[in-house]
Formats: sequence, C-alpha cells, structure tokens
Amino acid sequence: MLKYDVLNMENQKVDQVDLPDTVFGSEVKEHLFWEVVRSQMASRRSGTAATKQRSEVALSGVKMYRQKGTGRARAGDRRSPVRVGGGTIFGPLPRDYRYRVPKKVRRAAVKSALSMKLAEGKLLVLDELKMVEIKTKKFAELMSRLGVSSGLFVIESRDEVVEKSARNIPRAKVLRVDGLNVYDLLRYEHLVLTKGALAKIEGALAQ
Repeated sequence: MLKYDVLNMENQKVDQVDLPDTVFGSEVKEHLFWEVVRSQMASRRSGTAATKQRSEVALSGVKMYRQKGTGRARAGDRRSPVRVGGGTIFGPLPRDYRYRVPKKVRRAAVKSALSMKLAEGKLLVLDELKMVEIKTKKFAELMSRLGVSSGLFVIESRDEVVEKSARNIPRAKVLRVDGLNVYDLLRYEHLVLTKGALAKIEGALAQ
C-alpha cells in the first residue's frame, strides 16, 4: 500500500489515501495499450461506406448494341463496371468493424495505465469535485490551480454541472468512473480522481 495525498479544490492537502499495489503497482505493459485502444477505435467506426453493385445501378439493362457486325468489342448493358456510371466491383459494403479483446486483457491494460500515471507523477486525488453552477471559466480556473493543462477528471457518478462546465475546454474531459477506459487515460496528460471514484476503481480492479 502506498500513502497518497488527497487535495481539495484549492490544491491544499487535506487527507491521505492508500493506493493498493494490485491496481497502481502493476507492470506497465504497453503492448496491451495497443491492443485495447485498437479495439476501442474499431468499435467507433460507423461502417456505413457503401457502393452500388451492377444490379443496383439505376440504368437500363438493355444490351447497348448488337453482338456482331459493328466492328466494336461486344458489350452488354450500361451497368457494366467498365462503363462510366456503371456498378462497382468489390467496393465497400456496410459492415461492423467491432471486435472485443478478452476482459482480463482490458482490465490489465487499465491497471497498466493507472500505474503509469502514478509512476509519472501525473495522478491527482481530490476529496470532491463539486460546482455550484455551470461555468466553463470556473472549471478552467480549477485546472490552473491544480497545474493541469490536459486532464481526465473521473467522478463517482453523474454530475451534470461538472460535466457541462468542462465540455468546452479542449484538453479536459469529465468521465464517470463506470466509463473509465484506456484510450482516455492515455490521451490526457493528467489523471484526476475523486475519492469516491478511486474507491470504486479499487473495488472493480483490486483482484
């Protein structure tokens, strides 16, 4: 167990928490990052690219000209792929790009990312993250006080005020703990956890 400082929103130390080695002391395995992030990116692909095959092109199916006696190469209808406006051969069709890596691999990748943030000194733990009103300026001031220019803020549960206050800041994202993922952990420089979110993460991963 590692003792770690807990800060308030004024960047003052107010408490300490124990960080379990089973979650924050894991070996950093970068190849797992590649596997899991690739899976996440594939799941986000729409897969709607499509071309029309010759049977779907809105052109006449009548033979263009007679088979023999014209001196030209024989030809079928205007929907032939060799004709301008004709169908497409082997073009893309709607498909699902999603695939899943094993659950153990995803968990190991998250542990590796959390351990990397701790080792790099990019982890902050807040006693709470609360705002009275939706104000982007107030959230930007909080980031400045904490010394965070690019940060992923993980909260325990839905908080519309905090989430909307951060959504117009390009290098900040507020994420609920049940949506924690490797891509966002790697995308942002700092990781800021609330105590409640930290407890939930430990409960889910400390096995």
